[in-house]
Amino acid sequence: MPPIGPILRSTTLLLLSICAALPVFGQRGAITAHQSLDQMVEEADTIIHGTVASTKVEPHPQLKNLMTVLVTLNVHETLKGTPGKTLQFRQYIWDIRDELDASRYAKGQQWLLLLTKPSQYGLSSPVGLDQGRFIVSYQNGKPVAVNGKNNVALFQSTAEHAKSRKLKLSQPTLRLMGQSSGPMALEDLKAAIRDLQGSNVQTQQ
Repeated sequence: MPPIGPILRSTTLLLLSICAALPVFGQRGAITAHQSLDQMVEEADTIIHGTVASTKVEPHPQLKNLMTVLVTLNVHETLKGTPGKTLQFRQYIWDIRDELDASRYAKGQQWLLLLTKPSQYGLSSPVGLDQGRFIVSYQNGKPVAVNGKNNVALFQSTAEHAKSRKLKLSQPTLRLMGQSSGPMALEDLKAAIRDLQGSNVQTQQ
């Protein structure tokens, strides 16, 4: 019979790995509370606009029973945090569909991502899962962004929160607040994120 000590350590590690993974479930099938943009901006540790350079589905380096996707992006603009010219994050996968298609991150795609602070095991994810990741596409030659919830109620409580924090909202932000859903102009969305931080941001050249 194996010594009790190693068994307890293994059990503890497994429990810790599950707890670490809970806040960063994969995109599909997870139920999350609605968050408005101001809430997500406040919660995010890093916010960037970038292009996917590569993805790799692999077991977690330490927690071998956890499947993850390692995403590397070339950063075009940093709106919060200091990731540099490239950003790499590791996201937990619990849905087999996410394992098959790298959680729908594909090389060459442009994303505006609001990412959580990495856990002690190096796991991160978009804030609010699909709510905090915006795919960038082009309409009439202009970039637009939409999240996995079709931007529904994206500014639901923003006016109240901005007022309580005495934030000045620009015209692009006010314009977006009048839109209930659907793709939004990328530059206007970035302007809203800047407004909601109330501070300057860095741009990667």
